[in-house]
Amino acid sequence: MFIPNLLSAESGSESIVRARIVIVEDEPDLRDAVAEYLGASGYDVATAESAAAARNLLEAQSFHLAILDIAMPGEDGLSLGRWMRSKMPIGIIYATAAGTALDRIVGLELGADDYIVKPYELREVLARVRSVLRRVPAPTEPQKTKAETSGGRRSVSFGAFHADLDGRLVTGANGAVIDMAKSEFDVLEVFLTRANRLLTRAAISEAIGFVEDPESSRAVDIRIMRLRKKIEADPANPKFLRTVRGEGYIFSLPAGENN
Repeated sequence: MFIPNLLSAESGSESIVRARIVIVEDEPDLRDAVAEYLGASGYDVATAESAAAARNLLEAQSFHLAILDIAMPGEDGLSLGRWMRSKMPIGIIYATAAGTALDRIVGLELGADDYIVKPYELREVLARVRSVLRRVPAPTEPQKTKAETSGGRRSVSFGAFHADLDGRLVTGANGAVIDMAKSEFDVLEVFLTRANRLLTRAAISEAIGFVEDPESSRAVDIRIMRLRKKIEADPANPKFLRTVRGEGYIFSLPAGENN
């Protein structure tokens, strides 16, 4: 039997964290129906009718998973999804109208975990939610990463390194500051906020504001090569920033090292 909760360890003991889902959909009937169905299935569910409302919601709390309608008035779901990923590690399922294959391709290129085609059955939504949540790292408490350092700053630790994402500072063993160019930190932040996810060069380029073309792909590769020299003991055999041949890159962050 599937249990819609996530196990996590805190202070040497296990605690149960109910999976938190946000649904961003401008159609009120559909939004309410999905929320009611997932809520009855044991999840903590919040809703927003627009990207602006979702932004306000996510400034106050964190979520494990977001279901985003792509075609919303104003800011679309793709743009909102990019912003969410810059704020927290979160699974994303895009909802797209039937026949809009381009939206689905773009969404997957930007790192979406899954997509559903409207009109869809609620049972299909639940199945996809369960599948994505199995792959999403389980935080111990809402916004634990943000609260790990004083003042609610976002931070991520990996190996002997600690990255202060808000202060844009990386330190190594014994607190030594790692000299890192802005462009290198930009790429590192993309990986740290999307750890354990396969990212194509196109997705990385989009996240750091590049226009996807052969030149920007080479620029991404160069920045990754420089990053490896600074954070990998053996850049030729990286532990963290690995290449997936023919696909892109993935930043491996073992469970328990993301806070």
